[in-house]
Amino acid sequence: MFEIPAIILYTIVVVAIVVLGVLVVRGYIKNNPKELPMDEMEGHDFEYYCADLLKNSGFLDVEVTKGSGDFGADILAEKDGVTYAFQCKCYDKPIGVKAVQEIYAGRDFYGRMVGVVMTNQYFTQPAVELAGKLNIMLWDRGYLDNMDS
Repeated sequence: MFEIPAIILYTIVVVAIVVLGVLVVRGYIKNNPKELPMDEMEGHDFEYYCADLLKNSGFLDVEVTKGSGDFGADILAEKDGVTYAFQCKCYDKPIGVKAVQEIYAGRDFYGRMVGVVMTNQYFTQPAVELAGKLNIMLWDRGYLDNMDS
């Protein structure tokens, strides 16, 4: 009978423990995100915060649309010849399909090439699936935090 050397068995166990640890920490961080300044903002303040992030990231003609009756887009902008419509959601829970539907409509209403939902949270799996089908980009709290760095 073939016997696995102890060092190989030991290495496999250590690697498995490290991988499991990384997965647990990653899950904890996603479910218990660190507090960020954007978490304390009201909706309209968050829109201006997102507009500033876009300006600082090289977007041009960044315009925050009017508060109500915006047809699903909170911010319009352009970068490298590509036009964008953004929907901003500052919530205390995961973002669902409604935000994806809103920016899908807003992107088309304003004749923009790309639609993006920006949030201080994460997205539900149905929202991720719908965004994939409708070619909508999803920028979650980690993405925005990296933009702010």
